[in-house]
Amino acid sequence: MGQKKKKSMILLLSVLLILAAVYFILQSWNKSQEKKQQAKEEAKQVYLTDIGEVKGIQYDTGSGDMEFKKEGDVWYYAPDMDFPLAQSYPKKMAEEFGHLKAERELKDGDSLEAYGLTDPVYTVVLKDAEGKETTLYYGSSTGDSYYVTVGDTKKVYTVSNTTISDLQYSLDDMAQLDTFPTIGSGNLKKEIITKDGKTTTYDSENEEDSKNIAAVAGGLGAVTLQKAADYSVEDKDLAQYGLDEASRTKVEAVYTLDEKEKTLTLYIGNTDADKNRYVMMNDSRIVYLISDEVCKNILNEE
Repeated sequence: MGQKKKKSMILLLSVLLILAAVYFILQSWNKSQEKKQQAKEEAKQVYLTDIGEVKGIQYDTGSGDMEFKKEGDVWYYAPDMDFPLAQSYPKKMAEEFGHLKAERELKDGDSLEAYGLTDPVYTVVLKDAEGKETTLYYGSSTGDSYYVTVGDTKKVYTVSNTTISDLQYSLDDMAQLDTFPTIGSGNLKKEIITKDGKTTTYDSENEEDSKNIAAVAGGLGAVTLQKAADYSVEDKDLAQYGLDEASRTKVEAVYTLDEKEKTLTLYIGNTDADKNRYVMMNDSRIVYLISDEVCKNILNEE
């Protein structure tokens, strides 16, 4: 390579290195400016609450109180600690209300009555780790916002109407239901039905049971766990559903999942007024409602 070419290459590399360095510096400067701008915007934000850890949530939406409390890392429905509460609901409420952002603070406003705050639409009580309570009052709506005040401060703010979206769920909505496995004629190996001390077995390896296996597999495949009659039934109440040991029909379904053999146990009880059967599964304390037709297929009944 000639001397001129070498010098040209060195010059080109030098220019590229300088450009790369300038690019890196500009990128760093832009990121720094963005962080400063974000910090400025954050500093302007007004928060109605700033609770380190929310340990209790109680609210009234006009249709009765709802109360949740946190013990350790687990949230519970306070009136019934055995209720199968889906953790995502109280967690989201704690995050939202524990650090509630205001859209704006009203200066020289009218009386609380003018904003619907003397008769609040929603009242939310938060409890921190030390037991201190903070109360939020939601008044009238205005566009996409609500008027809110905290405790008896008499300062009025507006917050987004999306902040109360979590309060609209019913207790049924917040139940963590069991997952029913996928069972069909392709993976059902055996079904054992025990009723009144008598046992009936349908085995996929028995050619004479092929129609029976197809029938009961169709029933098992049609099960959906969507409705519940009781979320935490006590042993003393099982008889009213026909699910006590003396009355219930026991179904054991042996099936394969990922090449492993598993067993599902169902307990089928009485029929309700809407022709649904009361059903429990495995060790769950939830009493489900499943159509009588589906249960008859599971039991291979006409």
